[in-house]
Amino acid sequence: MDTMDLDRDILEFIGRGMDQPPDDAAFNALALRVFAHQFARNVPYRRLCQRRGRTPATVDHWRRIPWVPVGAFKELTLACAPPEQAVAVFMTSGTTRAERRGKHYLTTLEIYDASMRPNFAAHVLPDGARLPFFILYPPPAVLPNSSLSHYLDVGVRAFGAPGSGWFVGEKGLDGAGLTEALREAEAMARPALLIGASFAFVHFLDYCAERGLRFHLPPGSRIMDTGGFKGRSREVGRQDLYRLLGAVFGIPDTHCVNMYGMTEFSVQFYDVPLRRLAAGRPPARFTVGPPWSRTRVIDPETGDEKPAGQAGVLLHVDLANRNTVSCILTEDLGRTLDDGFELLGRVRGAEARGCSMAVDDLLSAARP
Repeated sequence: MDTMDLDRDILEFIGRGMDQPPDDAAFNALALRVFAHQFARNVPYRRLCQRRGRTPATVDHWRRIPWVPVGAFKELTLACAPPEQAVAVFMTSGTTRAERRGKHYLTTLEIYDASMRPNFAAHVLPDGARLPFFILYPPPAVLPNSSLSHYLDVGVRAFGAPGSGWFVGEKGLDGAGLTEALREAEAMARPALLIGASFAFVHFLDYCAERGLRFHLPPGSRIMDTGGFKGRSREVGRQDLYRLLGAVFGIPDTHCVNMYGMTEFSVQFYDVPLRRLAAGRPPARFTVGPPWSRTRVIDPETGDEKPAGQAGVLLHVDLANRNTVSCILTEDLGRTLDDGFELLGRVRGAEARGCSMAVDDLLSAARP
């Protein structure tokens, strides 16, 4: 299979946009082609598939494509092309030991960027607003191996208005600079988008509390947070975070959007309050992926899919992950809800054991 042809067809599928009518047949056909590509070129993954008795000759539906546990990205090079051919290497955070960080090798950024733009626009800018981005995260120059830094850079380049800026750098949070930018937005009655990791918002809330700062950003202002509390010294629940953000910035929770993403994926998942508001639909908060992804909720020990509403481990199929593995079992708990899913936290107990067993199984299969 020609990689360029596959990339072209993935880009064409993404190019149909966020509002394309459901087409499970087209998704399935492309998912099977991606699986065949990865089976042929990703050696550790191929060995796992063979161990499970599943090959492109026997798998006829995307639900049967063998999955890889996300923890395996810390143990193996899961890539279809040699690492030296990668144009970007995104690495997970959480440790100073590079050999223990998950690595996502990309031989092209075109698909990653094409996947990001329409999904972001549909959920964060569904009204077509052109806003300055006030970014509470380090730029790519500071974190060159961060998928989130790249993601935010793509967003601000594609959609950010003049006056956009980054307010976390090598020296940490630039509270004074962000305060000045927010005061200017107030004075000019110019709506703004605050965007960044949740823990950075918590630090700025502390900064504001210490100085008695409050802002009244103009209507149309909004917030996008990206989670990311794991391993941090302080954690705030999402609803508590949105309440605090509303008190400090004057932004209602209908204009607060969470993005859920992982280094090992090329798609991001968003919750829907702002998109539903723009469409005149009743308020709701659940998480969805773009049409070029699918999400299942499974029992990691048995691989069985959980009934709707029951908690299990989230498994995502990502057609944009062409160079690694398209079907990945996360370490996140969730349940299907409405037209999407609800995040319930990190795996624990039996789910954690199941994920660990899955990593062991993959490592055993990967040995020649």
